[in-house]
Amino acid sequence: MSSEQGSWSNIVFRCAVATGAHPIDLTKTLIQLGHEPIAPKPTTTLFGRPALGLPSVFQYIGYIKKRDGFFGLYRGLGPKMCATIIKGMAFQKATEIFIVQVEGKKEKKRNPYSEDDDEEEAQAEEETFSGFALTLCRNITATTVSILASQPFHVIAVRTMAQFIGEEQKYTGVFASAKEIYHESGVAGFFQGVTPRLLGELLALVLASSVSFTVSTYALGDPRYRASIKTAVGFLSTSLTYPFSVVSTCMAVSGSGLVAGQPPHMPIYVNWTDCWSHLSRNNQLKRGSSIIWRYYTGTTAVLRPY
Repeated sequence: MSSEQGSWSNIVFRCAVATGAHPIDLTKTLIQLGHEPIAPKPTTTLFGRPALGLPSVFQYIGYIKKRDGFFGLYRGLGPKMCATIIKGMAFQKATEIFIVQVEGKKEKKRNPYSEDDDEEEAQAEEETFSGFALTLCRNITATTVSILASQPFHVIAVRTMAQFIGEEQKYTGVFASAKEIYHESGVAGFFQGVTPRLLGELLALVLASSVSFTVSTYALGDPRYRASIKTAVGFLSTSLTYPFSVVSTCMAVSGSGLVAGQPPHMPIYVNWTDCWSHLSRNNQLKRGSSIIWRYYTGTTAVLRPY
């Protein structure tokens, strides 16, 4: 199989996984927006402390299915698939251009998402600090390009999912939704929430790469543990930067005219830092980070005068 075929196979695989997991992603998006349609119940935490327990993601999925039926669980799947495909293609193309223009290497098709594609070469490059720095710059560039390219479809997907809250039909298809966003907010509307999304993914990338390189090179020095270290550090960095995902989701909907993006469900935010400050004050920056044990931590919908 050629590397180009491998790339498309990987994108198809990712789309298949994303399709299967979409009900969870839909539920997580609604939770990030602060929508809690099921009242919390008295319970105890894992440490035995009394608390108000919110429904798990799977109970939430059952609620969505009961209200909208089976196909309601796949609200927003179309634009999400477009975002996934475009992000993958943009990442690959940006990586190839970086290799040719910056690294000065002979152009070759490669799959940046494959774990075993050019694995030996990548490991050899990262063994030195200069190789690590160059690889990190390449990934930062490709990640930035892929996020900017996919953001319009990401906004459409989030808003389509958010319609569950107010039961609107404002965003009904990719092209119709794009027309609606452009008519309402112009080109800027397609990039609402892009700054916290970009910052979150880049910070996670830098943290994971830097810590993994430092531990692998100077602490352990055993290549056998490299993959395990990358996985563990990657999970940790994603968890630390999760609040950026919550803020990005809220900003993608804020001011859209949907019930989910206006008072009393959500304040009208001035910018993403205003959103961050408000969520932080209400202890809401981590909402949606857990899918099983969820506890009520404060108000999720606050009306603030401006």
